[in-house]
Amino acid sequence: MNSQKSFIPEIFKNVPLTKKEVVQIQGVFEKLTLKKGVTLLNVGELVEYQYYIQSGCLRTYFVEDSGKEHTVQFAIRDWWISDYTAFFSSSKAIMTIECLQDATIYKVSREDMENLYLEIPQLETFFRKKLEGAFSSFQKRILGSLSQTAKDRYTSFIATYPNIEMSVKNYHIASYLGITTESLSRIRREIAQN
Repeated sequence: MNSQKSFIPEIFKNVPLTKKEVVQIQGVFEKLTLKKGVTLLNVGELVEYQYYIQSGCLRTYFVEDSGKEHTVQFAIRDWWISDYTAFFSSSKAIMTIECLQDATIYKVSREDMENLYLEIPQLETFFRKKLEGAFSSFQKRILGSLSQTAKDRYTSFIATYPNIEMSVKNYHIASYLGITTESLSRIRREIAQN
């Protein structure tokens, strides 16, 4: 039990919690250890959980009917991941979550979080702020996709994810940026020459 207590302050930084609240929160989070290549969520599964990443790297991706993959999100240490479209509507997954590096994560159900919001209101504030930040990031990414060059999108990517570029496949990065792997290689060459 003592080893688990340390993860609550890590997840809920700057949230004043009593010892009783820490124990209560700890009771609804489940620790998972994932190996690289494991699929955490498949299309068509009911989405009941969101996941906090303590270590490792995961990605959420969507596959078109044609088979083309689109990486929607990477999640690294101190990030959250889920198929949020399905999670917030209590429906089936439209995306897949894959483990790209061995990972330690904590899962929590929407129902458990809703109960905690009622009992520990400062958690609702914490998650509202997290969602505001995520929503802002997604809008910036959409605007970047509409208005930035591929090179600018790549530069933004390495600024946002400085520690994972060398740890994930070029194909994943290219699908996140909406470009081909050939274009990604060309952009990297151009940047290296400058």
